[in-house]
This record gives sequence, C-alpha cells and structure tokens, in this order.
Amino acid sequence: MERVSHDVAIDGEGIRLGQFLKFAGLIDSGGDAKEAIIDGHVRVNGEVERRRGRQLVDGDLVTFGGRTARVRR
Repeated sequence: MERVSHDVAIDGEGIRLGQFLKFAGLIDSGGDAKEAIIDGHVRVNGEVERRRGRQLVDGDLVTFGGRTARVRR
C-alpha cells in the first residue's frame, strides 16, 4: 500500500485527474499535468494512468513525484 501524503477534500461526486493534480498541489500547472500524465508519470490506485480526463472518486489514490494524495469527498 502506498503511503498517503495527504487527503484532499473535493466538492461533488468526482474530479478529473488533471484538475486534481493541481488542486492537490502535486503539480503546478495544467500544462505540466498534461505532460506528466501523457508521459506515464502519474498513477491512480497504483496503476499508470494516461487519461487526463479520468474521473476520480472518493478514496482514489493519486501518485506523482513520490507523493500520494487521496481523494476525499
């Protein structure tokens, strides 16, 4: 199991991966998020995710740059 750096509370049912990376402070900009996702540097629940529009839901774990954030509703 991955060590969670922090929980990130979101409004609503879900959030897209690219948005979450910025919102959680794992990445600085949308352009950086797009590049990191396309290059395969982002994992969701332990699996490489290459879809920037991937819908995340409560409990999903997002890892980038050695840090993991958990989606919380």
